Amino acid sequence: MPVRDQINNSVGSDLYSAEVYDRAFFKQFDPAREFEKWATVEVTDFSTVPDGMKPIVFPYGLYAVFLHRGPVSAALTTYRYIYQTWIPNSEYSLDDRPHFAIMGEKYQPESGDFEEEIWIPVKKTE
Repeated sequence: MPVRDQINNSVGSDLYSAEVYDRAFFKQFDPAREFEKWATVEVTDFSTVPDGMKPIVFPYGLYAVFLHRGPVSAALTTYRYIYQTWIPNSEYSLDDRPHFAIMGEKYQPESGDFEEEIWIPVKKTE
């Protein structure tokens, strides 16, 4: 956030939190396993990337979208539902692409009326 104003070609005011996991991350879940975490905004192109920043591309594909309402500290309940209930009982499995959440302009993580969209990459189970 302190250097967000250096990004001159941003689209809208949404903030994105992205996670990139290795292929085995969810097969043998270990909460101590490391993964990449990105704080991002959408841009029109990558022609001007400020020093110290890198671009990330979310590859095209199918995503299951969930709405989390309430403080971020309560999001674990939403994520448990997604990974322990919804995915196992759906006709989808996780796809190997970045996971991300979209937070609105007025990001207030501990507000009781905070909302964020959680985008989980999925594919039809064969």
